[in-house]
Amino acid sequence: MRDTIQYDLSGALLAWYDRHARTMPWRVSPADRAAGMIPDPYRVWLSEVMLQQTTVAAVRDYFTRFTARWPTVQTLAAAPDDQVMGEWAGLGYYARARNLLKCARAVADEHGGVFPDTYDALLKLPGIGPYTAAAISAIAFDRPETVLDGNVERVMARLYDIHDPLPGSKPLLKEKAAALTPDLRPGDYAQAVMDLGATICTPKSPACGICPLRDPCQARAAGTQPDLPRKTPKKQKPTRYGHVYIAQRTDGALLLERRPDKGLLGGMLGWPGSVWSDAPADSPPFAADWQALAGEVRHTFTHFHLILCVWTATLPTETTLDDLIVLEKHTFRPSDLPTVMRKAYDLWRNR
Repeated sequence: MRDTIQYDLSGALLAWYDRHARTMPWRVSPADRAAGMIPDPYRVWLSEVMLQQTTVAAVRDYFTRFTARWPTVQTLAAAPDDQVMGEWAGLGYYARARNLLKCARAVADEHGGVFPDTYDALLKLPGIGPYTAAAISAIAFDRPETVLDGNVERVMARLYDIHDPLPGSKPLLKEKAAALTPDLRPGDYAQAVMDLGATICTPKSPACGICPLRDPCQARAAGTQPDLPRKTPKKQKPTRYGHVYIAQRTDGALLLERRPDKGLLGGMLGWPGSVWSDAPADSPPFAADWQALAGEVRHTFTHFHLILCVWTATLPTETTLDDLIVLEKHTFRPSDLPTVMRKAYDLWRNR
């Protein structure tokens, strides 16, 4: 049973949230929720998938465009893969976009277009892991699930002055967070503790003086809050290299490829290229007068840095190749490319 002190902490945080909740296009405000407005599980799910490894500021415009174009899970499920991947371009972590479609189609085909309302059932959907299942269950369906993201981890580490480093301390931090999760208004509480971490209990220079949990915060009392949460040092990222080949016909059309569904940038449009390795061979996709551009493309993925050499060639108007996609000049949109491929295009365009 949760004790009175824990309930008082949750109550203080909810009272703060009622006054200071962030306004977001996917969120039902505490006032509207109190008036009976119910969150749309589709919008909650979509926002949570988009927010993985990404900031709120980066997601807002993408979310607005997605929901204007596909306002329901059924419309998203029926959307062509190319259109969805094109709208996703620039958000990164493209496996999320592939799983987004798989999940939408599973909800539409197997659940009649209605998201299941329990953690266990949500966890069975494609692309939904423990965090996302807990977030949807709490925020959309007001179930007392424990939502543990980076903001919540930081709040718990400081509130209880926990010095064990992440990621090893995750189970203890989740235990502390679970003890604070109330049965009343758990959806608002989940958003409140995330808002607290994002706006008050920030990674650097936390605003302890205006924090609703400043008095019981053990790290504040000990003066250790700037040092928490501790993290196990990350291994240095390796650097890989590669070549990409941008060919344009004399009529302005460009030749691209569709990357395999599995792997980095799966299913996305891109320029033909070599493997990415320590010393990749120059391997043009077809014979042409290839010229290397001055400069290079640098991009960082989750697990490695990438440096690309960009090659260019001009081809006759009638050129077609079975393995490549010819996009006419008026139909090509740089925004449909993933960021690393758009960087290569920008280098080529400004040559």
